[in-house]
Amino acid sequence: MVLTGAEKDAAIEKLLSRGVAEVIVRDELEEKLRGDRQLRVKLGVDPTRPDIHLGHYVVFRKLREFQRLGHKVVIIIGDWTARIGDPSGRSVQRQMMTEEEVRYNAQTYLDQLSKVVDVDEAEVVWQSEWFGEFTLEDVIRLTSKYTVAQMLTREDFHTRYEGGSPIAITELLYPLLQAYDSVAIRSDIEMGGTDQTFNLLVGRDIQRESGQEPQDIFTTPILVGTDGHQKMSKSLDNYIAVNDTPDDMFGKIMSIPDEPMVEYYRLLTDISLDEIDQMLEDASSGNVNPRDLKARLAKIIVADLHSPEEAERAEAAFDSVYRQHQLPEDMPEVQVESGSGILSVLTTAGVAKSNREARRLIEQGGIRLDGERVTDPEATVEINGEMVLQAGRRRFVRLMSAG
Repeated sequence: MVLTGAEKDAAIEKLLSRGVAEVIVRDELEEKLRGDRQLRVKLGVDPTRPDIHLGHYVVFRKLREFQRLGHKVVIIIGDWTARIGDPSGRSVQRQMMTEEEVRYNAQTYLDQLSKVVDVDEAEVVWQSEWFGEFTLEDVIRLTSKYTVAQMLTREDFHTRYEGGSPIAITELLYPLLQAYDSVAIRSDIEMGGTDQTFNLLVGRDIQRESGQEPQDIFTTPILVGTDGHQKMSKSLDNYIAVNDTPDDMFGKIMSIPDEPMVEYYRLLTDISLDEIDQMLEDASSGNVNPRDLKARLAKIIVADLHSPEEAERAEAAFDSVYRQHQLPEDMPEVQVESGSGILSVLTTAGVAKSNREARRLIEQGGIRLDGERVTDPEATVEINGEMVLQAGRRRFVRLMSAG
């Protein structure tokens, strides 16, 4: 798709102003974007986990905008740095990974990225293409371009150093290796979250030391999780996975508090800011139910990551359960022995991984049997034919007597 002059101007303005934490250097980047040269937009992938969530989706959407402007997205699979470990935002060392783990996670990452970005039109490269040929002399030359004092300006390194926590030499190498990626592919722009700002700046320095024009830096905000307070994270269990089913994705979006809804709209949709402001004003005045705004948000995101048809179906399924109080038709069936303890039933049904997690779900009021809340973790379950187990707001299991 070729954009006209006015369309290109509008697209550039949206790219640089919405869903952006910081652009370094904005004036330089805007001038490049208005030119005719195809820019190389780098995103480094550190495939330490195969699951990605809507926090990553924020970055993916900006990559898609660059593609629509005709620029080349370059995805670097950090098969070397993933095996070293990046401590960004962490207070401890990260365990090294095997090559097999890295490659499995990388492919899963690319599969999920392809839901948003045209991966076929992108350039996908592996760090091993250049680091596989690196010699000790090359490593020493690279490390000579940066000082320990410069490294310790990075907040997590500084905190650990001041606190007496160990910092492995391999960890100090990570920013330099990531920076060299920019040299290897001649990056014009590097994307990342705000937790990567230091590493991206090192990339500018190493490019300059290598005789290249320094890349511009484009960072995106950190998305708040479904709890409405902390950043979205799998470890905090407040995330919405890009690979969630349409039903699960729709339901999780409906569960977010009202307060972060504006952030979700601004970062995860293309609805105009004026329209978003009007929606929020209508909600504040009572003219619109915030639940309806969340339903619209959920449909937009599900449609983008799955399809409009799946978004319509997920909304209908959600309404049938929570508005019309109908049970889903496709509940999984699990056989359990009548008289079993509720903790055992929950683990057998797959809604809890352990008795400890099952007990926590009960104590939090998240378990119902045939619509009745379970409050006693020591209770037994008598099944006469079948029962419906509900865990949280979205998960249902049909319990069948095993004998």
